[in-house]
Amino acid sequence: MARRCDLTGKTVLAGNNVSHANNKTRRRFLPNLQVTSLISDALGTVRLRLSTRAIRTIEHNGGLDSYLLGQNNSKLTTEGLELKRRLQKALAKKDAKAA
Repeated sequence: MARRCDLTGKTVLAGNNVSHANNKTRRRFLPNLQVTSLISDALGTVRLRLSTRAIRTIEHNGGLDSYLLGQNNSKLTTEGLELKRRLQKALAKKDAKAA
C-alpha cells in the first residue's frame, strides 16, 4: 500500500538529517495518514486513507460531499475523481427519483 493520501495525493518527501557537525544523511518525511470512515449523504459510509490535513479540510468544507463537489478535478487523485463521479451519479439518481 502506497504512502499516499487518497484524495489530495500528498506523498512522501525526501530531505536531509543535518547533524551539529553539518553531516548530511538522507531521510524521508512520511505523511500522517489515517484510515477514516467518512459519512456521505448520497454514498453512505466511505473508508479512505487520508492525511490529517485532508481530514481537517473536509471538516472545514462541511463534509465529504461538499468537499468533492467544490474541489477542482485537477486537484483530486484518481481515487478522488472516481469517488466524485460516484457521488454525482448518486445525486443525479436521487434527484430523478424525487422529481
